[in-house]
Amino acid sequence: MRAFTGFLKGINFGGWLSQCDHTKERYDTFITEKDFEEVKSRGYDHVRVPIDYELLVDDEMNVKEGGFAYIDMAIENCRKYGLNMVLDLHRTIGFSFDPGHNKTGFFESETYQEYFYRIWDMLSARYGKNADMLAFEMLNEVTKKEYSDSWNRISTECIKRIRVNAPDIRILLGGYYNNSVEALKDLALPYDENIVYNFHCYEPLLFTHQGAYWVACMDTSFRCHYKMPFRTYEELTQKQVGMAFTDFDNLDPNRCPDEAYFDRLISEAVRVAEERNVPLYCGEYGVIELADRDDAKEWFKDFHSVMDKYQIGRAVWTYKEMDFEVEKDLF
Repeated sequence: MRAFTGFLKGINFGGWLSQCDHTKERYDTFITEKDFEEVKSRGYDHVRVPIDYELLVDDEMNVKEGGFAYIDMAIENCRKYGLNMVLDLHRTIGFSFDPGHNKTGFFESETYQEYFYRIWDMLSARYGKNADMLAFEMLNEVTKKEYSDSWNRISTECIKRIRVNAPDIRILLGGYYNNSVEALKDLALPYDENIVYNFHCYEPLLFTHQGAYWVACMDTSFRCHYKMPFRTYEELTQKQVGMAFTDFDNLDPNRCPDEAYFDRLISEAVRVAEERNVPLYCGEYGVIELADRDDAKEWFKDFHSVMDKYQIGRAVWTYKEMDFEVEKDLF
């Protein structure tokens, strides 16, 4: 399997140009040059920069020229400090991974899809020349499996349009169930040699999202340890999450998560990537701040061991705040 060279150890700048109140104050102060310097000092080789469409356009596609200045700043500072960068469109007109954002209609509306293409026309025209250090991520976390065929059509058309301006920039492509491993087999075949398949990993969700207020059935006072038997994981997942996000049925109920657990979890992704000769990238993974820090270190150690085994690039969620802040000494 090919490695995603230059993007093996990264961190997200979540909450800066996405999932925020979209004010100039937020843009100007949440992330500054010193943060790029700090990221480099911690040994990362890249940053993933999520952006919402609101940074660049309004709901009628009127362009906000000032928004591009922040992407310019990110690229300039990445170059200054020897970092690569993933530019991730986290939300587009008519779609968000978070139903609470009340953005719908993208997969049904040709108008919204054309807006999506036009956003990437602008981004690729402005930034396509940075293929030596920049990668494009077309859309964050497609949700429903029923969108799969539509997404394959839309993403393929978007890649064609990006290639007009950026013939060799690397493009990240993820699938349904919020960039699940399961979805990779149903993605369109790689358009060319510069496509990277992208997945996210927050498993076991019961541990990584313990006490999360946005998980519908979760008791916000709930806490648990990482090294629990899978029998306990299954019981508590049903109570706290409402459904088992991970299939525990085929695991030894007396064993605890370890490196072998993550190896099994991503085995299908590895198989698909090897069959299609495409690099793999994990664009988001992490552990909520509410979890015990020693437990979190164990989780990261096991996960990173498997990512390193297969040379899978990754970007931890996230650098600052957003309930998942990664402390300097966490790993």
